[in-house]
Amino acid sequence: MSSVALVTGASRGIGRAIALRLAAEGFAVGVNYASSSEKADAVVAEIVASGGNAFAVQADVADADAVTAMFASVVDALGPVEVLVNNAGITDDGLLLRMSAEQWDSVVNTNLRSVFLCTKAALRSMLRARTGRVINISSVSGISGNPGQGNYAASKAGIVGFTKSIAKEVGSRGITVNAIAPGFIQTDMTEALGGEVIEAASEHIALGRLGLPEEVASAVSYLASEGASYITGQTIVVDGGLAL
Repeated sequence: MSSVALVTGASRGIGRAIALRLAAEGFAVGVNYASSSEKADAVVAEIVASGGNAFAVQADVADADAVTAMFASVVDALGPVEVLVNNAGITDDGLLLRMSAEQWDSVVNTNLRSVFLCTKAALRSMLRARTGRVINISSVSGISGNPGQGNYAASKAGIVGFTKSIAKEVGSRGITVNAIAPGFIQTDMTEALGGEVIEAASEHIALGRLGLPEEVASAVSYLASEGASYITGQTIVVDGGLAL
């Protein structure tokens, strides 16, 4: 029986790459999505076509009842979640004086409240099994800040603090909790910014280019592996040297 991984926000971008990579490593993968069932089904189809096992599950991961239902569905379809990747996230940028309370709440709820809800749900079975991996996707914005992203940076910095705290809570049960802080990664979201913006951003990256979703997925794969069994409470920066 395959180990089970659940990836939130896995229908596109970094989440999609993580789901595909974990499936390639032999995990049965729960592919969570918020609204795009077509894209999530395409990820599942790609995994199945490669001989893997996957299951698409819709849920607003900022909603407590939806998260409870999501975990029940994944357990029924695949089994208890042994690796949780909290990847779901959104942006709604704006300078602080122009930022509405709704902009703040939507970003913080989707990016940070979801990590609280999903981790809490996953830990119930992990604690019984005395093993498990929680991998939270933060951002370099949460480490160094970014103008116009007060809500996003706060949510991603919150993930770093949450990761350290929960790592201390559950370490004695053999569960590791780590975070990954990606930099400028090549996704649909960044492509929409246009060539000039991407070129300007690349000038501030030591490696001189945007990262690939697969490069973030490689870090997730490592943290999910036995080779990372003595790493917990850490934030691994995958940014090509952007935050140096």
